[in-house]
Amino acid sequence: MPALDFTIFDTAIGACGIVWSARGVYAVQLPEATREATRARLIKRYPQALEAQPPSAIRAAIEGIVALLAGEPRNLADIVIDDEATPDFNKKVYAIARKIPPGDTLTYGEIAERLGDKALSRAVGQALGENPCPIVMPCHRVLAANGKTGGFSAAGGVDTKLKILSIENAQPGGPTLFDHLPLQARRS
Repeated sequence: MPALDFTIFDTAIGACGIVWSARGVYAVQLPEATREATRARLIKRYPQALEAQPPSAIRAAIEGIVALLAGEPRNLADIVIDDEATPDFNKKVYAIARKIPPGDTLTYGEIAERLGDKALSRAVGQALGENPCPIVMPCHRVLAANGKTGGFSAAGGVDTKLKILSIENAQPGGPTLFDHLPLQARRS
């Protein structure tokens, strides 16, 4: 495993963490109940990581994440990810997810179709559940079929997913008469 550093930073939805290596962003930790809980969760996942001041590329990534979670339609696709340890299938899923712009969504099935086989939907969901860099690799923009939210492994689960989609003004299935209301989706 590469040498890792991390920092905790504030966003509109709470304190997040970011872990990086010399190659790029290694992981993103979405908020836990408190800043201390976010730090503890991150350290538990990456005990070898040391708290440090982020270099300029990581500061730029943090600024993009903060802006996106504050409601700016930021595309974070230019953030460099250290995916050396990521399985090849997951890399393919994440590459498709990273192309989903803020405010848009795809389904697990649509990603599976883009990979060439609709039967891969469950595998797509598993890969997204293993996503080490939520927000940067926007797994929150991927939904289950028929408007269901699917899962979300961050603290707060599906409620956090819906909160982030609402911030991005996402409307699964396209615009509706009620776009001005907070996002509501059927839960899986």
